[in-house]
Amino acid sequence: MSLTQQRPSAVSSALAKDRLGVPSVVFFVISAAAPLMVVAGSVPTAYEVTGVIGVPFAFLMLGAIFALFAVGYVTMARHVVNAGAFYAYAAQGLGRTQGVATAWVALLAYNALQLGLYGIIGSATEPLLLDWFGASPPWWVIALVAWAVTGLLGLLRVDINGKILSVLLVSEIAVVLVFDIGDLLHPAASGVSFEGFNPGSLFVPGVGAALATVVAGFAGIESSVVFAEESRDRNRTVPLATYLGIAIIAILYAISAWAQTVPTGPDGIVKAASEQQTELIFNQAAAHMGSGVSTIGSVLFVTSSMACMIAFHNTTARYIFALGRENVLPSMFGRTSARTAAPIAGSVLQTALGLIVIIVYAIFGLDPVTKLFFTFGTFGGLGLLTLLAITSISVIVFFARNPSGETVWRTRVAPGLATLALCVIIGMTLMNFDTALGVAPDSVIRWILPGIFVVAIILGGVWARVLKATRPEVYANIGLGAQAVSGGSK
Repeated sequence: MSLTQQRPSAVSSALAKDRLGVPSVVFFVISAAAPLMVVAGSVPTAYEVTGVIGVPFAFLMLGAIFALFAVGYVTMARHVVNAGAFYAYAAQGLGRTQGVATAWVALLAYNALQLGLYGIIGSATEPLLLDWFGASPPWWVIALVAWAVTGLLGLLRVDINGKILSVLLVSEIAVVLVFDIGDLLHPAASGVSFEGFNPGSLFVPGVGAALATVVAGFAGIESSVVFAEESRDRNRTVPLATYLGIAIIAILYAISAWAQTVPTGPDGIVKAASEQQTELIFNQAAAHMGSGVSTIGSVLFVTSSMACMIAFHNTTARYIFALGRENVLPSMFGRTSARTAAPIAGSVLQTALGLIVIIVYAIFGLDPVTKLFFTFGTFGGLGLLTLLAITSISVIVFFARNPSGETVWRTRVAPGLATLALCVIIGMTLMNFDTALGVAPDSVIRWILPGIFVVAIILGGVWARVLKATRPEVYANIGLGAQAVSGGSK
């Protein structure tokens, strides 16, 4: 009998095996990072809000830090295979209680990143509809269309989602490169400057806010491990997809952020970003290559938003599945579709949450960009940084307790350096969280949002202790994933 037919106490079903190769996983990783959305949205925002010129160097520096994090992360993936990667790693490294607390942070962070995207899709689509038809429906109508498409795709086979993402992503990266070439061929009168790659241009007042804005561009680099159970030859696929994803993202973003400064010159980029905001890259393209190319870019900006939604929907659904499979969440969330092997309950929950958020924001007339996309994205980014730091610590503790023959570099040195670097970035982010959110320094929201993660950690820990006291058989299997089928626990 297959795993999708079995219903043991800790595992109610399994994800599909051997459906994803390296390219498909890379597409999920990079699509979650949404290249065109970052280049057109996050990069001008970083210049505008912080006034920091060293954004290109920030992408390279963060790429190096995330690559350092990935050393221990993918090493752990060879020993712990679980769709709820952060949760499982914390459970097997730091302990089951800490694992559940980490799961609560992951659910908050990924849901925020996913749901916030419904706020940008309308703003990205409205200008195109106005240009083509002279009218556009409200943002929430457009968001509901995107919501329906994303929800439907979440119920299909994971490899079908991967193929759709591959088409969207290749087109997206192609247009970003075309825009970059156009910028580089039209430098300012002062000539081409490489000041953006100078570390001294980054480490100035406002560096924390710049890093907080830029770090969201790397959201998704960790998702390769989430798809390990569905990957072919995971010991090869997961590391290769992770490192390729990080390298492509860091280099592409750094070059694109620098290219935007070439037509304006380093001294003019902040003013241009402040005046044109997310239209900057498209206005530059129109000036250099014509309105047709700019329009194509605007269309792909919309598809970039869609690709990001699809990627985060699949990732979040698998986290919910991992928790349901082990009965940390109700067991119904641990079941997959008999036909597609997709985590159907987790996917439907994501779809329901999306509908609620869109309706609430529409009824109360809240701004979908600043109050939904920007706020949710910044909040989710902080949660992601927290998860990465916890995971790096978990890797060190896990291998200290479980000698495996892995090198000291992989199990201690690289994770230790990554932990230190990530904690510094978290500290800088919190110091400049008001700027990153676009609120006043005395605004209570700058403390309320980080405080929500603290509350989640406490409640997650309490729920774990309740499980230990009332359902010890469930507690014993926390973090084991598919291994719990055989009844193994430690």
